[in-house]
Amino acid sequence: MRSVVGIVSLSLTLLFSSATIIEASKCSINGLPLVRNISELPQDNYGRAGLSHTILAGSLLHGMKEIEVWLQTFAPGSHTPIHRHSCEEVFVVLRGSGVLYLASDSHGKYPGSPQVFPIFTNSTFSIPINDAHQVWNTDNQEDLQVLVIISRPPVKIFIYEDWLMPHTAAKLKYPYYWDEPCFEGHDKDEL
Repeated sequence: MRSVVGIVSLSLTLLFSSATIIEASKCSINGLPLVRNISELPQDNYGRAGLSHTILAGSLLHGMKEIEVWLQTFAPGSHTPIHRHSCEEVFVVLRGSGVLYLASDSHGKYPGSPQVFPIFTNSTFSIPINDAHQVWNTDNQEDLQVLVIISRPPVKIFIYEDWLMPHTAAKLKYPYYWDEPCFEGHDKDEL
């Protein structure tokens, strides 16, 4: 009888301790399992219609220091804003097709006319530091799903209204939308 009471007591203690750890781990690496099921991770569109963003490994959520990994899905016709950031970024297209717009003149007054690159399932591309870019899902039927790896998180993002907007007028968004819930005055300065 004593061992049954001990097991029940231990089980209840672990149950309530686990609930506390899970609650406390929303913005902490404490209590997160090493292996996670992607389909069970939180997804959000952060106010951008057509976007599904999942942080697979993040600086603020998982304690990553040098890289961050995202899974992003763009509905047909959706896209990123025109933007640049002071980090490297690598994309792997898991499915779908679209277009990458890339303006490599970060030393001029504004991004200028971008180069246009088709992207497709099993393609990959890299975005150099501070190059203005935009990704569009140009397919009318299928989602565009990409795995994204960035360096130097959390990232400061400069958003442009168009390709002729001066760099000095680009709007800084820091912390970015998916970093806001866990951002507590991060000391790292990327610029």
